[in-house]
Amino acid sequence: MPGRRHAPRQRDNTAEAGDPALQDPDEGPSNYLSGPPSPTSFRRIPRNMSRRPSNPDVPDERSPLLTSSRSRIRISSAHDSPRAPLLSRNQSYADSVRSTRHHSRAGSWGQRLIHALADRQEASMAESKGSLFPDDRVWYDQFTSTDWVHDSIADAYRVKALRSRKDFWGRIYVLWDGAQGWILSACVGFIVAVLAYCVNVTEATAFDYKDGYCARHWYLSEKRCCPHGPCTDWRDWGEVLNGIPFGQKWTDYAAYICGVIALASLSCLLTLTTKTVVPSAYRLSTLDENLAAAPVRDNDTDEATSPRQIIEGAGNPPMIYYSAAGSGVAEVRVILSGFVLHGFLGLKTLIIKSLGLVLSVASGLSLGKEGPYVHIASCVGNIACRMFSKYDRNDAKRREVLSAAAAAGVAVAFGAPLGGVLFGLEEVAYFFPAKTLFRTFFCCITAALTLKFLNPYGTHKIVMFQVKYVVDWEYFELGSFILVGVLGGAAGALFIKASRHWAKTFRKIPAIKRYPLVEVVLVAFVTGVVGYWNVFTKLPVAKLLYNLAAPCDDRDQNLEDLGICPDTINEIPPALLSLFAAFLIKGFLTIITFGIKVPAGIYVPSMVVGGLMGRLIGHCVQWAVMAFPAWGIWDNCAKMSPQTCIQPGVYGLIAAGSTMCGVTRLSVTLAVILFELTGSLDYVLPFSLAILIAKWTADAIEPLSIYDLLTEMNSYPFLNNKHKPIFTSDLADIVPRVRKERIIDITNSPVVPASSLRTKLEYLHKAGELDGGLPIVRDEILVGLIPAPDLEYALDNLPDEGSSMCLMANVPSIDDSDDGLPDPSDFTPFIDPAPVALDIRSPMDLVYECFVKLGLRYICVLRDGRYAGMTHKKTFVKYIRELEEKEGTM
Repeated sequence: MPGRRHAPRQRDNTAEAGDPALQDPDEGPSNYLSGPPSPTSFRRIPRNMSRRPSNPDVPDERSPLLTSSRSRIRISSAHDSPRAPLLSRNQSYADSVRSTRHHSRAGSWGQRLIHALADRQEASMAESKGSLFPDDRVWYDQFTSTDWVHDSIADAYRVKALRSRKDFWGRIYVLWDGAQGWILSACVGFIVAVLAYCVNVTEATAFDYKDGYCARHWYLSEKRCCPHGPCTDWRDWGEVLNGIPFGQKWTDYAAYICGVIALASLSCLLTLTTKTVVPSAYRLSTLDENLAAAPVRDNDTDEATSPRQIIEGAGNPPMIYYSAAGSGVAEVRVILSGFVLHGFLGLKTLIIKSLGLVLSVASGLSLGKEGPYVHIASCVGNIACRMFSKYDRNDAKRREVLSAAAAAGVAVAFGAPLGGVLFGLEEVAYFFPAKTLFRTFFCCITAALTLKFLNPYGTHKIVMFQVKYVVDWEYFELGSFILVGVLGGAAGALFIKASRHWAKTFRKIPAIKRYPLVEVVLVAFVTGVVGYWNVFTKLPVAKLLYNLAAPCDDRDQNLEDLGICPDTINEIPPALLSLFAAFLIKGFLTIITFGIKVPAGIYVPSMVVGGLMGRLIGHCVQWAVMAFPAWGIWDNCAKMSPQTCIQPGVYGLIAAGSTMCGVTRLSVTLAVILFELTGSLDYVLPFSLAILIAKWTADAIEPLSIYDLLTEMNSYPFLNNKHKPIFTSDLADIVPRVRKERIIDITNSPVVPASSLRTKLEYLHKAGELDGGLPIVRDEILVGLIPAPDLEYALDNLPDEGSSMCLMANVPSIDDSDDGLPDPSDFTPFIDPAPVALDIRSPMDLVYECFVKLGLRYICVLRDGRYAGMTHKKTFVKYIRELEEKEGTM
């Protein structure tokens, strides 16, 4: 019948065989696919059948942050609100009458543990809806935002109910509830450290397989096979193959190139299994380091786009992304800001990213594993939350755990627990109260202690590398440190510009866009061909960074013979030449590697490029002191030793931090990480000074950090809380005119036909506001608001939608049903009687603070006390982007 709907078939995260609207042409049934279907694609079956799938684990566009269709508790007002403490779309109290149909997923500990271990990759995003009003459409209907205020209120009611019990077991439950956060933090820190240990040990062995293997034990790296230098236990591939077919030297070269390509290709193939197809009406022009969203070619559109989009002709090719690609830091920021990215923190992503990271780092590409540790740790935090219902069902509480987990990822990456805490505060956290800060600190310390006991580096140290500077710096070096800061910041900013240009040119080639493996193979081939003959570029990035930062000491067994410890002034020019060549090669390789479809970070590669540049400057200063030892400003320095008091390694480490600052715009975090790497208070001032200068320089050249750029070019709906635009307007600039199909008018009667509500809901969906709401107006006065997901849930549970009349306001004279069950046509339990509302003349600064500080989804607008419209968070994000673009062109 027209106007009616069929319930969609229940789906899991795999495509249904033979369904061309769901399957991607390049992938098998294991692809993640976006759903659910368009709201007008199906007709609704009458009776008591919900339009939503019966399986509560199936995610949809209304699922809350990071999880599948997670539970939501409806909140009753503390002031005798007409809202009963009933349930929203997904949640039911255990003793509720609704629980017979909509089961609570509280379950037993065993059930929750099974859920925690199960692979529940949530890849569904909302299908794009063709809008009848294109000018009224908001951004990113595949992303929905989380209502932090709702979750905070829900947790407050949960705590109040828990503390209302005064008996012995009630007190025990309160103590257990308070201990859950600490237990979860400890578990996350421990698991993250174990995973980091496994990755570190495995990639060190796999890295050396490009050159040969240990005949004594195949699983040993070259250093562990021959701890005291070259030995007969280690066999190069040229020796194994007896020089066939190119001679031993060239056979080693060919085997090295093949090893780089093989390991990188395997990592890419693993990454491509996390492909997600997202039907969308928007094409994204991306830098695609991480999710790598890119439109499918036109000849794939018929198979990947929904039938409704084809019929209407309004659908662009679908978007695709790979949740295991890149570092993931930009996406973790988006998730913690309150927008949904399904499947990004699931168990499958965790496993594939960990395995792919081992292979990508072992391949010798110019990438690091430190950034992906943040993503891996966030996956661990997300999965661990499933063990406790307090965190499993509340996205605001889950955000606390994810912030701590992300910080633990940095703590194990650099062996810097204090730097990890500051990283969580400075980079990824959107809301960081004191309680979260302390638990984050506890999580980082737990991870660091676990890593120390595991001893992944064989040095009984937790730091990635540790250097000691026994000679203090001189005052005349301050000028050199400032110069290093300027050049480091400029190098970081220019890297961002070069990466943007590379993405807009090379990655726009159709073959590269369509086949990510082709780009990976090409980059791996270039890396193997160019990097083999240079002693700097052939080393692992972490080991190279240590050699660039460490002081020259013959007793240090970890230093390689790189020719950068000159004893006389005549040995400095050859060292400068080799360093400059390595700087150019490493810089080029880092630019072309950043963004390929493998797990990859940018932290250490950017530090290596900066370290090479800093070492160059350090040797130049050393040459000047040795060439003119009689100058008064450094005459004492020139007499200290044959190599003078100048330590080029100090310049290398300061430049490494400055370049990373220019790329990421971290400041205090980097200063603390450098301090923890050296353990020396003497050099805190030079570190801090250079990083300050680097940040100022980089901001002047390129305002965006690399993660801001990724967020912008991937078109993520991220409302940045650290960069507030300059507003000169008011709320009226972003408020659309009031349309009758966007409001529920109860002036004449509080009872509204269900068919009318369904039509209004579909208009809302077509505008992209899947997580929006419909204001309820009486005599032009705002009296409430019903969220779109709750309205859809209520409509789906009507026995006969075609003839039902729905109560949209509290009417005391209406009697309850005889059987005592809630009347499904009474929608008042789903209505928010006090939505946040601002006057239309409110300054835009106030609107910004409401969205950022309160985390609202939408704001109602009044004019002289009468309803004048509503603005959505995504609309505000779009307005800010347009404002920044306009200011950038002026």
